[in-house]
Amino acid sequence: MAKKKSKTTVWIIVLAVAVIAGGTALVLTRNRDEGIKVTTEKISRRTITQTVSAIGKIQPETEVKISSEASGEITFLGVKDGEQVKKGQLLVRILPDLVTSQVEQFAAAEQSAKIGIDAVKAELDRAQQDLKRISELYKKQFASKDELDRTTAAALQAESRYQSALKDYDRARAALRQVQAQASRTTIYSPMEGTVTKLVVEQGEKVVGTAQMQGTEMMRIANLTVMNAWVDVDENDVVLVKIGDTAKVSIDALPDAELSGVVYEIAHSAKVSGAGTQEEVTNFEVRIRIIDSEKRLRPGMSCNVDIETETHRNVLAAPLQAVTVRENAGNAAPDISGSGIQTEENKNAEKMNKKPQSIIFLNNKNRAKSVNVETGLSDRGYIEIKSGLKEGDEIISGNFQAVSKLLSDSAKIIIDSAPKYKKKSNYKQSEK
Repeated sequence: MAKKKSKTTVWIIVLAVAVIAGGTALVLTRNRDEGIKVTTEKISRRTITQTVSAIGKIQPETEVKISSEASGEITFLGVKDGEQVKKGQLLVRILPDLVTSQVEQFAAAEQSAKIGIDAVKAELDRAQQDLKRISELYKKQFASKDELDRTTAAALQAESRYQSALKDYDRARAALRQVQAQASRTTIYSPMEGTVTKLVVEQGEKVVGTAQMQGTEMMRIANLTVMNAWVDVDENDVVLVKIGDTAKVSIDALPDAELSGVVYEIAHSAKVSGAGTQEEVTNFEVRIRIIDSEKRLRPGMSCNVDIETETHRNVLAAPLQAVTVRENAGNAAPDISGSGIQTEENKNAEKMNKKPQSIIFLNNKNRAKSVNVETGLSDRGYIEIKSGLKEGDEIISGNFQAVSKLLSDSAKIIIDSAPKYKKKSNYKQSEK
């Protein structure tokens, strides 16, 4: 009994679905016989601006990282996050404990080299006097040739030691200047006028720094008077963007502000995310200088940018929803084999090489008439019509289902021009 009941239930469901499908088909057929409801619009001229949209972050024109070149404890921190600073203002002072001892050591070496010069100079003077005395005696034949040779060699050796002492002194002075320069780096001054946009250290912390590599980053100073938008543009759209294009910048945190900008830099290196996966995305960074002054901008704010890549003025334009694509079944596929027979290979070649034809439906005495059109630039609402229509033609602009699927040549149409919100007022009257 249970099996019979289940079979009966299945048949009831099947019959119900068939009745509903038949009723729907009947309604659609009746609607087609009566006419397809559409909206129309007369084609006119307007300005079409092609835009490329992207998202990114707000960044300052100039931002400097302040890092330590000396190691030690921060004994003075003269700024706070967000504070305005001037060029040459004292920012940080680091305790020069290790550097101070090095300065003293190299200063002592410099003094020792200087004293050594004095001692060698005295020896050189004595050797030169001996050489002069022996030379005079040798001329009078009171000194031998051997004595003259010995005093000459002694004078030359003293001269060499003196020159070596001078070089040692120069080397000691250079080493002292180097360690003094390192000591001076324990006091850091602002290299520019701007605002402290990032502060990552506190007084009392220890930092590490060397002259060979970047040390601990302590803060960042930026010039916030000139701000830029750094956005990532898709690889398919970046070819449309060029230097000098204007842009509209919207800030998420400032919904009441729309700023103007201009493209000043386009990256040549791609930024690839999700490489090797189905989510792989390739973008190129585009930098836009914001022209409008907005003091509320902060580095790192999210922004949306519409870059105006090209503008055509006073051109025929149709609503985007009015343009559809229909395959042209009348064209035969090319005969690749040359045999004159329409083969499957020929049909596949036709599908690969054939470009879909854009069409627009006209209102021809309450009948639809398809017209092939050539399109151009498009914006968010309209698309340029290069050929196929003339100004004043009444085109079918909606609805979407009618334009994309239901309409065909000579199909009967009903222009839907019923006033809106009538039902709401009648409903209130019936309540009364």
